[in-house]
Amino acid sequence: MTQKSLFDSSAPRAAAPAIKANIDGGARGNPGPSAYGVVVRDAKGEIIAELAEYLGNQTNNFAEYSGLLAALEYAVREKYLSLAVISDSELMVKQMKGQYKVKNPGLLELYTRAKSLVRKLEHFSIQHVLRAQNRDADRLVNEILDSRARGAR
Repeated sequence: MTQKSLFDSSAPRAAAPAIKANIDGGARGNPGPSAYGVVVRDAKGEIIAELAEYLGNQTNNFAEYSGLLAALEYAVREKYLSLAVISDSELMVKQMKGQYKVKNPGLLELYTRAKSLVRKLEHFSIQHVLRAQNRDADRLVNEILDSRARGAR
C-alpha cells in the first residue's frame, strides 16, 4: 500500500479524520534522565491532546522514538487513520523514511514497532523541522524533566 501525505496539497483528501503531531524527546546527558512530549492537533490546528512521559535513564534517540510511538499509538487507539508527524530529530525522520539504516539494536526494536503502527494508518507522513518550529513538544519534554529534577532534590 502506498502511503501519501495528507498534508501535502497534491495528496487526495482522506475521508478519515486527520491529525498532526509535533513530537520531541530529550535526555539530559546521553544517556541521562529522559522524556518525550507530543502535541496533537486536529485538521483545524486545535490542540486535542498533549502526551508526555518520563522515561528514566535513556538516550536522546530512545526518547525521540518513544514520542513517535506515543503519537502513533494515540492515532491508532483513537481511530484516526491519517497522521502527519513533525519532529526535530533528523536521524529518526531519515530512518523512518528509509534514508538511513537503523543500526542500534535498541532503536531497531522501536523502529520496528513504529513501522508496524504506521501500517495501521491510511495516511502517514513524517517531516523534519528545526527545534524552533517544534516548541510546544519541546516545552512538554522540559516540563517533565524539570519537575523530575526538582523532585529529586
